[in-house]
Amino acid sequence: MTTTAQAAQASIGADEFRDAMAHLAAPLTIITTTDAEGNRRGFTASAVTSVSMEPPLLLVGIGRTSSCHAILTTGTEFVVNLLGAAHADVARTFARSGADRFATGEFAQWPGSGLPVLADAHAAFRCRRVDVLPAGDHDLLIGELLEVRQGPGGEPLLWYQREFRTPLGDPAR
Repeated sequence: MTTTAQAAQASIGADEFRDAMAHLAAPLTIITTTDAEGNRRGFTASAVTSVSMEPPLLLVGIGRTSSCHAILTTGTEFVVNLLGAAHADVARTFARSGADRFATGEFAQWPGSGLPVLADAHAAFRCRRVDVLPAGDHDLLIGELLEVRQGPGGEPLLWYQREFRTPLGDPAR
């Protein structure tokens, strides 16, 4: 690491970084899977992006303190459910620690896998875990797409300025 990079790293704290990143709008998703006993598990994530077209890969960032961390980083498959504006309550529930996360939203089982999928998600991506890469206080879960379902579409749900919002900037209710 260069001296300039070391100085920059030392001068930027977590709060300052979080404040600056609040200006970056990100799509909201719910990541779902099942544990070894077949119990449904999931959490709300905004750190999701495509990685490769050949083969089709996507990335999910997951904090090491997340209740779903061990299950997702050692499990075989997971689903990325892309949310729309109508899913704000579901996203809030899945973001809460200790909440009954599957009490809201209409979840079905992905045929042939038993994985939970949000029935009216704008899109859902069934993935096989192919790698886990450490990155600071998070791990980056790399998934290879096995199947894709496209839903009704509509206005997306975004994470912007520490709130769930629509593209017009309105807070999602």
